Amino acid sequence: MGAALTTAPLGSFDPSTTLDRLKAGAADLDLVVDLGARIGSREWLRGLVTCTALCAAAIAFAPGMPPLPGATDAPLTPAHWEEARALAISPLAYGADTGRRMAATDAVEPLVDTPERPSIDLTATLGQGDGFARVLERAGVAQAQAREIASMVGGSVSLDDIKPGTRMNITLGRRASKSQARPLDALAFRAKFDLNLAVERVDGRLVLRRMPIAVDDTPLRIQGVVGSSLYRAARAAGAPAKAVEAYLRALSQHLSVGRDIGSADRFDLIVEHRRAETGDVEVGALLYAGLDRGTRKTRLLKWTSGGREQWFEASGVGETRGVMRMPVVGRMTSGFGMRRHPLLGYSRFHKGIDYGAAYGSPIVAATDGVVAFAGWHGGHGNFVKLNHAGGLGTGYGHMSRIAVRPGERVTQGEIIGYVGSTGLSTGPHLHYEVYRGGAAIDPRSVKFTTTAQLAGAELARFRARLGRLLAVRPGAAAAAETRTAEAKRGGDKPKSG
Repeated sequence: MGAALTTAPLGSFDPSTTLDRLKAGAADLDLVVDLGARIGSREWLRGLVTCTALCAAAIAFAPGMPPLPGATDAPLTPAHWEEARALAISPLAYGADTGRRMAATDAVEPLVDTPERPSIDLTATLGQGDGFARVLERAGVAQAQAREIASMVGGSVSLDDIKPGTRMNITLGRRASKSQARPLDALAFRAKFDLNLAVERVDGRLVLRRMPIAVDDTPLRIQGVVGSSLYRAARAAGAPAKAVEAYLRALSQHLSVGRDIGSADRFDLIVEHRRAETGDVEVGALLYAGLDRGTRKTRLLKWTSGGREQWFEASGVGETRGVMRMPVVGRMTSGFGMRRHPLLGYSRFHKGIDYGAAYGSPIVAATDGVVAFAGWHGGHGNFVKLNHAGGLGTGYGHMSRIAVRPGERVTQGEIIGYVGSTGLSTGPHLHYEVYRGGAAIDPRSVKFTTTAQLAGAELARFRARLGRLLAVRPGAAAAAETRTAEAKRGGDKPKSG
């Protein structure tokens, strides 16, 4: 008899059903939990555990040593940085403040030829010793055309009268090819104080146009009190420096500036003065030199007589020509003849006269002559010798500085040097010698009496000129300038209909 076989029910374990349940549970499981929502719930706790586990795993698997440092590029200098920024798009973000352009790419095609400008405007300046045509050639004008323009301008005004420093506004036109010089289309410049010139191209031809400038020639008259210094008082009153120097030289021919002029005396100067309608002012030479010393008045007018310009008194008496004038303003400290030398200590012949004067005082030529020697001359130090007419000569020693050169012609009163103490000298002074036939003579023995005297019609013209100048009121030139400026402003205003 066999035992009976028992079997478990087939439905007690179903693998497929269990797998499906696991899949369904995994699908419902939310691994990415929002830790900011449902805080404290089962889902929140499960998310916190998951986050903690992930962080722990990351820390556990972190490397145990720092990364090895690699090679790094050197920092850019400011100049390199600006260059690099100009080649990038960053200048656009910064408003292109670098002033540079981006580098060309392959899309850029080079130009076959650069385009020509239709005209060029430029400015040229006439230099010292420069030629008018040469200035145009340097500006780009063809040589033949530059000479043509120079000839046109020379027919209106002498090219030598155009002052160095004159600025020329030039316009060059279009040229047929780059191998040719540009033609001149326009030229404008100030040829003289009272004249503007312009060269323009009209119907293919160059035409010269003159544009006169209105000029007021009212002289400038300046008066004032001498005070403590004649020079400083005249300069403070508005007199130009060169005019004051000429004024002092003119007065020195008739009186001693340092001794005869008092602080209460009044000076009177009249100077050439021109004012153009453009506002430019030109101050010229001294025309009149006056000095009021109370009961004594000195009135001198510059006048040309016999081809020589000189100062004449109001009576028509001019400079005394040929008279040896005092070469320096000072006092005589040693005369002509035997004396005991202050440095050598023994007596010897003194061939001239010594004049004590302040160091640097100007030394002038006693009369017209030619410089025969200028340089170092033993005990005389810096020495100048002049040869004059009639076999006369003069010598000037111990100068601090020489202002002339051998062979130069000088006129009476012209500065030839300055007082010093060079050579055998105990202090600043002028050693003055006079020669006749090469032998030294006493300077005080030389006298002449030749005097220029106006007469007849020339004297009448002289007095008429003097009267016109003395009729000029102080400040008249400034008033004329004001009138000219007002007239110009009035002419600029539009006229009402």
